[in-house]
Amino acid sequence: MSDLPAAWPPGRAIAVSVSVMLEGWSDGAAPGIGPMGNPLKPGVLDLQARSWAAYGPNAGAWRLLDVLARAGVRAVFYTSGIVAERHPRLMRAIVDGGHTVGGHSWAQEIIPAAQTRADEARDLRRCIEVLESTTGQPLRGWLSPRCTPSADTAELLAAAGFTWQADYFDEDLPRPIDTPAGPLVALPFTMEVNDMPHSVRYGNEPAAFTSTFERIVTGRPAPDARPYCLDVTVHAHVFGRPFGALEFEKTLAAARRYAAHVWLTDHATLAALYARPRPG
Repeated sequence: MSDLPAAWPPGRAIAVSVSVMLEGWSDGAAPGIGPMGNPLKPGVLDLQARSWAAYGPNAGAWRLLDVLARAGVRAVFYTSGIVAERHPRLMRAIVDGGHTVGGHSWAQEIIPAAQTRADEARDLRRCIEVLESTTGQPLRGWLSPRCTPSADTAELLAAAGFTWQADYFDEDLPRPIDTPAGPLVALPFTMEVNDMPHSVRYGNEPAAFTSTFERIVTGRPAPDARPYCLDVTVHAHVFGRPFGALEFEKTLAAARRYAAHVWLTDHATLAALYARPRPG
């Protein structure tokens, strides 16, 4: 652990970042996966899936804010631009709760890897405009829908003044990366404690969310254990519902119980530890 930044709490080998996905879809689009399981024929708008997803900004995010407030935990809310446009009061509540807002594309059906560079740049600009205007804060972090950036995403983010991007799966720890437009921090993202694959894709009972987290962090790592990052991720339209919020709260409490070797943090805090000064 001697290679960690000086501000990393000593002896805590596991950095647990808390993130909330606050997602929306454009008019005429719907989630490709939902609780019904069986997708409709191509070209048929899935109104059930749209209604299911709309729960996130309407109710789920508010409940998760309550959970985080009771736990005294800060999170990054990765937010679709279209949600911020439609729910400005929610955005202010997130900031007033002490949390950070990150970008999550304009809408969830817009995948950067499938866009042209010009379209991606335009999408990024309007995300910045609406997220900054509704939060009153600069937008510095990004996570692509499906965690699937394009070959241009990192450069476009750096050029727009972002400091971190959480679309990386190839390392245990954050690292600075260089782009033609300047440096970024590449944050690793983990999927083991994420309600979307855990409950929606694989059909686990809610209680397994907490038990999976506890199984990962149980016990004190050896003094020379390799440190790593672990994400606790909930979607406002999935675990923002009562059954999921209960497990989310239990997981946060478990992180507190293992505080001897677990550092409960968020992506914004981690990115600040690894950021390099921009030239000039």
